[in-house]
Amino acid sequence: MNSMTILVADDDPVIRKLFANRLSREGYEVTVASDGAEAARLLDAMPFDVVITDLVMPGDIGGIELLNIAKERSADIEVIVITAHSSIDTAVDAMKKGAVDYLEKPVNFDELFLRLEKISEVRALMKNAGDLREAMNVTENSAAQTIQDLEIINSVQQQLLENLEELLSNHHLDEGSRIEQALQILENR
Repeated sequence: MNSMTILVADDDPVIRKLFANRLSREGYEVTVASDGAEAARLLDAMPFDVVITDLVMPGDIGGIELLNIAKERSADIEVIVITAHSSIDTAVDAMKKGAVDYLEKPVNFDELFLRLEKISEVRALMKNAGDLREAMNVTENSAAQTIQDLEIINSVQQQLLENLEELLSNHHLDEGSRIEQALQILENR
């Protein structure tokens, strides 16, 4: 079961339905939008892992604009653009602006699923790296605290040894008094 949430934006109702059915069958949670404006509203309303958008849609918000909006909402959102063969230059431009990939129409779903798997794998690696970083920070903080505690203990022990040395080398006291006082210091510490 795939846990990624996907927003599909396309003005063609047949393509929207096709994407919704195929992606849902693969276990993805899919939401569809009939144009860029609806997709932008959905991006404001809920989080998505991936946006799949047609480059050319009617209205003020096309695929490139939706890409920009998605990346403004969250740098973690991956965007795949769908393009006709004639607009591959635009798709390459979209990738320069942050799209993770592009697909040509008609969409090869096997190719799409491979790309979604790669996105999922990269997300898992990033999460694992974040978890490892967090564990390292906890370990470093714990080690730093332990070192600090040991330095304090060492300092106290060093002071105790210096006090005992001073007492035991004090020849103004007889040997028995020096030993008795040293033992009392050791018992009281």
